[in-house]
Amino acid sequence: MQLSHPWQSGLAVTLATIAASTVALPLSIAKSDAASSEGYLIAQRFPDSWRTPMVAVGTQIPVRYDKSEKIVLTPEETVPVTLTVARDITSTRGSVLIPAGSQIKGELKPASGGTQFVAEEITLFEDAEPVAINATSDVITRTETVSRRTNPNIFRGAAIGAAAGAVLGEIFGSIDFLEILGGAGVGVLGEVLLRDRREVEVVVVEPDTDLALTLQSNFERNSSQALR
Repeated sequence: MQLSHPWQSGLAVTLATIAASTVALPLSIAKSDAASSEGYLIAQRFPDSWRTPMVAVGTQIPVRYDKSEKIVLTPEETVPVTLTVARDITSTRGSVLIPAGSQIKGELKPASGGTQFVAEEITLFEDAEPVAINATSDVITRTETVSRRTNPNIFRGAAIGAAAGAVLGEIFGSIDFLEILGGAGVGVLGEVLLRDRREVEVVVVEPDTDLALTLQSNFERNSSQALR
């Protein structure tokens, strides 16, 4: 009969505990790695456009200009303009991120071969703070040649850039029916632009057809700008 000493029993228990811990540790690490891999795979399956509400680059934003049917300016002129979003624009998740009626401020400015609207900021609600937006229109190349033989009534109801207004004022004299954009008046500027020329070219912008905007980068909205 073989006797078991207490110290042998204690040693056996200790060795068994160490063995169990040695087996459990790799299993724990394996489970942790598996969880990390699963989280990575989930993140891969759901890109940023799904994790963060956004309107994707390349999205078109239809707009309107409420003040007039035309905007007339010289090819070299920069004119501030505020456009109104014509319909709701949804995010990649399908929620409305840019509601109809939002105001987009920007400028019509010279571009290669014509004039282009470049957006600067958008106000999503009447009492909201404006946020930056990166969007542009196509380049507008349509021009009209204006001379003293031109009927000035073709500009009736149009919004006129300050430089174009100065030129038209020199050609036609009184143009009280024109709305001058930019705050400048006619006079000396017109003399400089017109000089002794008998005609001048102006760019004619028709907002409903010319100023559809295209996002040049993703547009995101934070929680403080959520729909009310």
